[in-house]
Amino acid sequence: MFTQTDLQQLNAKDISINQVEEQLAYFKNGFPYLPIYASASVEKGIKSIPTCEQVYFIEKWEDYLKTNKKIVKFVPASGAASRMFKDLFEFLDSDSSEPESPFLQKFFSGIQDFAFYDSLESACKKNEGKHIFPLCVSNQYKKIIENLLLDKGLNYGQLPKGLILFHNYPDGPHTAMEEHLVEGALHACNETKEVTVHFTVSPEHRELFRQLTEQKSPVYAEHFGVKYHVEFSEQKSSTDTIAVDSENQPFRDNGQLLFRPGGHGALIENLNDIVADVVFIKNVDNVTIGLIKPITVHYKKLLAGVLVNYQQKIFDYLNLIDSGKYEHEQLIEMLHFLQDELCIKNPETKILEDVELVLYIKSKLNRPLRVCGMVRNQGEPGGGPFLAENADHTVSPQILESSQIDMNDPEKKRLFKQGTHFNPVDLVCALKNYKGEKFDLLRYVDKNTGFISLKSKNGKELKALELPGLWNGAMSDWNTVFVEVPIETFNPVKTVNDLLSEGHLIK
Repeated sequence: MFTQTDLQQLNAKDISINQVEEQLAYFKNGFPYLPIYASASVEKGIKSIPTCEQVYFIEKWEDYLKTNKKIVKFVPASGAASRMFKDLFEFLDSDSSEPESPFLQKFFSGIQDFAFYDSLESACKKNEGKHIFPLCVSNQYKKIIENLLLDKGLNYGQLPKGLILFHNYPDGPHTAMEEHLVEGALHACNETKEVTVHFTVSPEHRELFRQLTEQKSPVYAEHFGVKYHVEFSEQKSSTDTIAVDSENQPFRDNGQLLFRPGGHGALIENLNDIVADVVFIKNVDNVTIGLIKPITVHYKKLLAGVLVNYQQKIFDYLNLIDSGKYEHEQLIEMLHFLQDELCIKNPETKILEDVELVLYIKSKLNRPLRVCGMVRNQGEPGGGPFLAENADHTVSPQILESSQIDMNDPEKKRLFKQGTHFNPVDLVCALKNYKGEKFDLLRYVDKNTGFISLKSKNGKELKALELPGLWNGAMSDWNTVFVEVPIETFNPVKTVNDLLSEGHLIK
């Protein structure tokens, strides 16, 4: 099936024949649905921490920071912002010359409120000889969009979200990337006043991120009295996946095998390369401004406090097991901790002897730990927190997408529809074990949780394979704790008009 040229191509990408054959098998056989036991809720699987108890966990986190641990804020930031401007691109390609849709009307009526307004104004003046308002009056709306999206102007249609001006402040507009630098100083600064922020970026934008870092990080370092360590990594070419045709045969483009990026799940490799005690994970576009920022910081500290509180308990149990000086009652206590606190169910534990029980408990406790913020659904339930059955027939908390659930099964569909919360991608992760050793995160990926999508190349249809999602199957075998957080902590920018919402404007 593979030529010598193919083998050379695979070698250059550091992809083995076994990897490709494994991927081809998934195209032919598909991915199994994950059996779900229940939708997670406050009544079952999601912890709702009363206000009176939150101070305890926040103090736990602040005490942890004094131990001079390595804390990293991990921000996936490689995706282009083209989908953010989808409606504007469609307007450019349309026959219409005026903004007729509600989306376009909102964009133009609120255009002065965008943080990029002054930059756009300058681009229009330079390229069109007119400011924005005269262009609107003369029905030249498309000229404004061209200067926003195309390379003759701001080129926002090709830039990643991290480099786009999101928010206006008295001292000037800030990019999404800058907001993450600010957040890092507010909740992830250790005792030596060091803040580490790691951005995953695409190769073509790495230099732009580096330049912005050089320009802005000294400003925030002086303002907050911290020292920044800003790191960048790129998605590894070895995580690209092969594309196939309708017959599930390797798709070729000009005679060469076609590979595509494996999706955000590929970033488990980048995360695995980081040596840190605790890592915060948050999408690049989920940032806020003004009065809401303290709420975000409060709940970041809360999640981190819950993490270190559970981690200490787990470490105590594992050290006790290693000592051999435990009683049967203590094993039962550990089992209840697994069942009641980590929500791991195993119907077979009742028949296990103490020796088997110890092995089971240790295997379940000694793995990476994450605490995930969960927000109440505001509309139709989507992908989010579930209690799902694992390959070993235990049940544990998982973050699932709808594609992982068999919607043709009425019972599974009912459980999905019952979902009360969704996943805003608000994670805090502990990456070292009780001996201080770094976990190999690749050991905890469930490869059976990827999915297949239909794409095209040069007018020809193809099938693409996405790896298990970073916070889905890539963390399938982690210990997971769900904690309810308020909707105010979730302010994503999916479209440009989201920047006109309350979480992004100074009133």
